[in-house]
Amino acid sequence: MNIPAPNPTPKIKKNLFQAVITNLTFWVLIAIIAGILLGHFSPENGIKMEKVGKGFIDLIKLFIGPIIFLTIVLGISGMGNLKKVGRIGVKALAYFEVVSTVALAIGVAVAYLFQPGKIDKSGLQIGDASQYTNSTAEHFSWLQFFFSNFTLQVLVAAIICGIALNFYQKREQTILVLERISNVVFTGLKYVMYLAPIGAFGGMAYTIGKFGLATLIPLGKLMLCVYLTMALFVFLVLGSILKYYKISILSILKYIKEELLLVLGTSSSEAALPSIMVKLEKMGCSKSVVGLVIPTGYSFNLDGTSIYLSMSVIFLAQLYDVHLSFFEILTVIGILMITSKGAAGVTGSGFIVLASTLTALHKIPVEGLAFLLGVDKFMSEARAITNLIGNTVATIIISKTERDFTELDLSPESTA
Repeated sequence: MNIPAPNPTPKIKKNLFQAVITNLTFWVLIAIIAGILLGHFSPENGIKMEKVGKGFIDLIKLFIGPIIFLTIVLGISGMGNLKKVGRIGVKALAYFEVVSTVALAIGVAVAYLFQPGKIDKSGLQIGDASQYTNSTAEHFSWLQFFFSNFTLQVLVAAIICGIALNFYQKREQTILVLERISNVVFTGLKYVMYLAPIGAFGGMAYTIGKFGLATLIPLGKLMLCVYLTMALFVFLVLGSILKYYKISILSILKYIKEELLLVLGTSSSEAALPSIMVKLEKMGCSKSVVGLVIPTGYSFNLDGTSIYLSMSVIFLAQLYDVHLSFFEILTVIGILMITSKGAAGVTGSGFIVLASTLTALHKIPVEGLAFLLGVDKFMSEARAITNLIGNTVATIIISKTERDFTELDLSPESTA
C-alpha cells in the first residue's frame, strides 16, 4: 500500500506565521500605522500618547551611558595599542567632516534645483520662533554644547578610563568584571527593546495628533525636497562609499530595518543608539571601532541634519526673494560646516544654528524660522534616519580601513 507523503505546506505556513508574529519589525510597523490613525482621527487622544513615546525614549536613554562607557573602555583596554585609538579618532573626524560637507553641498544644490521656497508665504502657518531668534541664541557656545551633551561627556570619560586601564596592574581582573557587567546591561537592553512598538506608537500618535497632517500641505514641496535629497545622499553617496568596499547599501538597510522603523516612530535617533552598537558588533565591526565611532558620530556626524540646515537656509532665501551670490553660498556652507556639528544633544539647537547662520549673512530675515516650526517635526524623522544610516556606514568604513572587520554577517540569525 502506497502511503502518500505528508504535505509540508501547513508546516511551512505555520513557521511563516510564527516568524511574522515574533518579528519586532512587523510590530513596530503596525504600531506606527496605529499611531498615525489615532493621531489623525482622535487628535486629543493622540496628544495624550506623548508620555508613552517619551517614556520609552527615557528608558532607552538609561542604557546609552553604560553601553557607551563599557564598549569604549573594553574596546580600548583590549586593543593594547594606544596609537590605534588616536588613529581611529583622527580617521573618524576626517571622515565625518568630508561626508558632512558633501551633505551640505547636496542640500544646497537640490534646493536650488527644485526651489521649494518659491511659494506664497501668506498661506503658511507661523510659529513662535522668538526663543531661537533672540540675541542670546545668536552666539553658539561650544562649552555649553559639551556640558549639555551627555553622550559626548560619557565618550570623553570612557576614553580616559580605557587608556588608564591599560596601565593598571589588575587590568585582566577589571576587564573580566566589566565584561560581566556588560553582559547584564545588554541582556537588559534586549528585553527593553520588546517595548519598541509601544514607544513607536506613542511617538507617532503624538506627532500626528499635535501637528496634524494638514500642516504638511503648505510646506509639502519643502518636505518632498528634504526627503528626496536625503534618499539621494543615502543611495548615491553612502551607497557609492560602501560599494567601493563591496558592500550593498540595501543589505545594510535591511539589516538595520528595526532601528530605522524605531527612529521613524519616535523621531529620535537616540532610541536606536544602543541596539545599533550591538548589531554593528554582530555584523563584524570591532568593539573598539564601534565604541569610538558611533558615540562620536552622534555628536559630529549629522549628515541628515546638515542636509536639512543647508536646504532651510536656501528655502528661506527663496521665500523672501533674497538673491545669494556664489560667494555667499560658499559662506553658508562654510559656516554650517562648523556650526552644524553643534546641532545635537540640545533641544532646538538646530534652530539656534540656523539663527546663527542667518544672522551672520545679514540678508535673510531670522524671523523666517517661524515658518519652519510647524513642519519641522515631520522632517525630524528624515534627519534622524539619515543620521543613523550615516553613522552606521561610517563605523563600517572605519572598521574596514583598520582591517578590524570580520566576515560580514547580515543573516536574520545575527539580529536575534
